[in-house]
Amino acid sequence: MRVTFLGTGSAMPTGERFQTGILVQESGRSLLVDCGSGVLHRLQQSGVGYEHVSTVLLTHHHLDHVADLLPLMKARWLAGEEHLEVVGPQGTKALVDDLLEVYDYLRGRLDLRIREVVPGEFEVAGLSVSAYETRHSVPCLAYRFDDRFTFSGDSEAFAGLVGFAEGSAVLAHDCSFPDDVDVSNHPTPEQLGRELAGAEIGRIYLTHLYPHTSGRHEEMLESIAAHYDGDVRFAEDLKTVSIE
Repeated sequence: MRVTFLGTGSAMPTGERFQTGILVQESGRSLLVDCGSGVLHRLQQSGVGYEHVSTVLLTHHHLDHVADLLPLMKARWLAGEEHLEVVGPQGTKALVDDLLEVYDYLRGRLDLRIREVVPGEFEVAGLSVSAYETRHSVPCLAYRFDDRFTFSGDSEAFAGLVGFAEGSAVLAHDCSFPDDVDVSNHPTPEQLGRELAGAEIGRIYLTHLYPHTSGRHEEMLESIAAHYDGDVRFAEDLKTVSIE
C-alpha cells in the first residue's frame, strides 16, 4: 500500500500546504480520501492524475474537504472519463445534489454514483475499510484500511479513536494547532499526546495543519513526546509512505 499526502493543510491553506486530500493506492487501485482545494493540482503533481481516480471517499462535508469535488468531476468529463463514485457519511447525496443545482451543466456528464456509509466495515474501490465516528462539529468518519493505514479525519483526540487506530502501521491524525490555541473539534499536541499514551502504532503523521503551527513543529513534537514515546512526524504535501 502507498499513501500520498496530497494536502496537509486546513481551511487556511498556505503556499506549502493545500487543503485535505490523501491518495491511497494498492494493487493498481487508487482511492482519493477527501478532496479539498488544491488537491486536484496535487494529483497531477503526484504523477497519478485525475484520470486515474474514479472513487472519492469523504470523511465529512466541510468545504476544505470537498472544495475540489466539482473540479474533479469536470476534469474527468473533459478528459473523456465516464464515471465517478463518491462515498461518504450520511448527507453525501444531498451535498452532491446541491452542488449540481448550482453547476447544473455538469449534471449527466458522468455516470455519477453516490453511496452513503455509516460506522462499520465496507468495501470501496476494491479496498476493505472500517469507519469510526469522530468528534467534530459535523458528522465525520475516521477510516482504517486493514492493519496498515488509519486516517482520523477531523477530530478531537479521544480514547475511542486511538483504540480504533491501535495496531496500525501508520496513523495520520489531525493536529491543527499548537498548545496555546484554545480550540474545540481539533486536538492540540498536548491533548493528542495524552490520548496516545501507551498506544501501539507504528508511525504517526500529524496533518490538517493551520498556519499557526508554522515554525513550531519542534515544540509540538516535544509536547506529544511528554506523554507518548512513539514515532511522530509532520506530514508534508506530496510525501509518499509505502506500507507493507
